[in-house]
Amino acid sequence: MSFFLQFAELNDALASTTKKLEKRAFIADYLRSLSMEDAGRIALWLSGTPFAEIDSRKLNVGGSLLSKAVAQLAAASPEAMSAAYRRYGDFGSAASDLLYGHAPNTATLTLAEVESALSALAEARGLQPKLRLFLDLLGRATPVEAKYLIKLLTGDMRTGVQQSLVEEAIAEAWPHSANNAISTKGSRATASAPAGQAVRRASMLLGSLSDVVALAVQGRLAEARMQLFHPIGFMLASPVQSIDEAIARFTEEIKAEAAGTSEVLPPSQDVILSDPQNFAFPESGSFNPVAAKESAFVSGHGFSHAEKGPDKEGALAPEAAALPILRAAQLEDKFDGIRAQLHLGPAGPGTRVALYSRGRDDLSAAFPELVQAFTSIAERAVLDGEILAWNAAESRALPFAALQQRLGRRRVTPEMRRDIPAVLVVFDILYRGTTLLLDESLAERRRHLEDFCARWSSATAATEPHGQSILFTDRSGQAFPRLILARAGRLASAQQLDQAYADARARGNEGVMIKSLASAYQPGRRGLAWLKLKRELATLDVVVTGVEHGHGRRAAVLSDYTFAIRDTDDLAPDGSPTLKNVGKAYTGLTDQEIAGMTVWFRAHTLEDYGHFRTVEPTIVLEVAFNNIMRSSRHASGFALRFPRIVRIRTDKPVAEIDTLHRVAEIYNAQPDKPIE
Repeated sequence: MSFFLQFAELNDALASTTKKLEKRAFIADYLRSLSMEDAGRIALWLSGTPFAEIDSRKLNVGGSLLSKAVAQLAAASPEAMSAAYRRYGDFGSAASDLLYGHAPNTATLTLAEVESALSALAEARGLQPKLRLFLDLLGRATPVEAKYLIKLLTGDMRTGVQQSLVEEAIAEAWPHSANNAISTKGSRATASAPAGQAVRRASMLLGSLSDVVALAVQGRLAEARMQLFHPIGFMLASPVQSIDEAIARFTEEIKAEAAGTSEVLPPSQDVILSDPQNFAFPESGSFNPVAAKESAFVSGHGFSHAEKGPDKEGALAPEAAALPILRAAQLEDKFDGIRAQLHLGPAGPGTRVALYSRGRDDLSAAFPELVQAFTSIAERAVLDGEILAWNAAESRALPFAALQQRLGRRRVTPEMRRDIPAVLVVFDILYRGTTLLLDESLAERRRHLEDFCARWSSATAATEPHGQSILFTDRSGQAFPRLILARAGRLASAQQLDQAYADARARGNEGVMIKSLASAYQPGRRGLAWLKLKRELATLDVVVTGVEHGHGRRAAVLSDYTFAIRDTDDLAPDGSPTLKNVGKAYTGLTDQEIAGMTVWFRAHTLEDYGHFRTVEPTIVLEVAFNNIMRSSRHASGFALRFPRIVRIRTDKPVAEIDTLHRVAEIYNAQPDKPIE
C-alpha cells in the first residue's frame, strides 16, 4: 500500500534541488518502487495534472473553494490567509503553514484514495458538494500532504518538473523497454536515439502518462498507437523582426538539416501559385503522393505577383540568385486569431469533432458552428490551424478584437454567430486516416492537406440542422466553407519576403511565416525550422499610475504595472492634461529593477487596497505592444494588446509622455483595426 505522504515528500525533495539529473533519478527510483497502477498515478500527478490529457474530466475547483476549506480547517482569518500567501507566493505552501497544529500528524491517505477523491470532485456539481468532498479529503491530510494536494488541484506543483522530465524518468526506470521500442515507419527515431524518445513518442500518441507507464513496465512501448481527442503539442515558430534576421536564421537552419532533406523539389522547378477554386485536386480515390509531387504543392489564395520573384524580364530577382537557399522555404501569412488543433474521428453513426487551444483547453463549446460544420467530414484527421473571425464577403479575416468578443462567454448567441462568424484556416496536417504524418516533410504534409481540403472544405459550407442545432442555423443565406486552406508560396528572394509582409499586413494579418519545406512537425518545440516575421509597432512612453503584487516568486514584490498616457483635450483644474490608463504590463524588467521599483512604489503610494495600490504618477516606462484595440475597460478608450516593458525612462519627464492623440493615430494606422 502506497501513501500520498511519500509522493509529497518526493516533491519536497524535487523542489530542493535544481539539478535535472538528480530530479530524474529521484523520480525513477520512486517509480520503480511502486506497483504499475501506483506508478501510473504518480507519473501523471508529477506532471501537475490530476487526469490524463485524453480524459475530458475537469475538477472545476477554484481558489475561492480552496480558501474556504483551508480557512475553516485552520481557523484562519482573512488577514492570516493573505499574510501566509504573501510569505510564500504559493497557496499550497501557505496552506501547509496555516494547517500546522490543526491537521493530523499521521499519514493515512493512500494514492488510490486520493485518485478516488479526485474523481468524486470532478463528478460533483455545485460549490457545496465539492466543498464537502474537499474538506473531507483535506481534513485527513498532514500539512505536507495538504500542500501537494492543493498544488495538484491547482496544477501548480512548482518543483521544477515538467512532463518531459517525467518521461525521461520513466525511460530511466525501465530502460530495457525504452531501448527496445522500435520506431514506426517514417519516424526519425532510431535505436541509437536517447531512450526517452520512445517514451515521449508513446506519451504523445496516447495522451496518458499512466498508459505509458503500463506499456513501459510490460516492455510494450513500441505498441503505442495514435489516440484521437487529446491535444498534441503545437510546433512553435521563433520570432524575427527584420528581413536580414529572417534570412540569416533560416539559412542557419537549412545548413543544419541532414544532407539531401532540403531537396523537396528540384531547384529548377517553377512554382505555381494558385487559387483553391482553380486548383486541380484529385476528385476521388486515394491520395497519390507521386501524382501530387508532379503538380504544384503550394496553393490557397495566391500571393501578389511580386512573390514569384521574377524581374520585368522574367529572370529571378537578384536576391534569389544571391540567396538560393531561400528556395527551401515555404511562405505563409501569420494570422491573428486563436491557434487551434482540430481532431476528427468516428463516433457512432457520425463524426466526433474537437478543437483544442495551445493551452490544451477544449474550445469546441465556444465555436458550435465550427463543430456543426465539421461533422460533415467523414475522415479521421488532426489538423493545425487558426480560428479567425471571418468576413465572408471579402474572404478575409476580421481583426482579433472582433473574435475577442466571443471569448470567455458561457453561451454563444445566434446573433453573435451571425455577426462574428468563425472559420478555421488550416496550415498543417498531423494525422490522416491511420497514418501519423509528424515525421513527413512539410512539403509532403502540405500535399496531404491540400488533398484533404479539396475533398472536404466545400462540405463545411452548409450542413443539415438536426436536433437543437436548428435554433442556431444561419438564416442569412451567407453559407461559406468553415474549413479554409491557408495560402502558401515558395520563397525565392528577400524582396519577395518584404513585399509578402506588406501584403499580409494589408490583408489584416500579423505578418508572415517562413517554414523549411524539409521540416518535420516537432510537437512542443520552438526552433528555426519555422520563423515568424512580425514587426512591432512604434513604442509608447507611458507613466505608471497603479501597481499590484505579482504571483508565484513575485508575490512579495510589486511587479504588475498599470500605466497611462496624457489626454491633452481633457484638462485638470490646474490646466495640465489628465492621465488616462491604457494598459497593464508585467514583463520586461529584471528582478533587480522590480525590487528597486517595489521600494519606490511603497514609499510613494497614494491609496493602498491590499493587493493593488495607486501610486504617484512619476515613473515613466517605454512599452512595446502588438496592436491597439478599442476598450471600455480603460478611461482612454483604448487598450494595448500584449504590452511589455522595454525600459525605464529615467530621462523623460511625465510632461513628455505620449498622448491620447498619438494612441489614436497608431490605432487608425493599423491595417487590421476593427471596422467602426
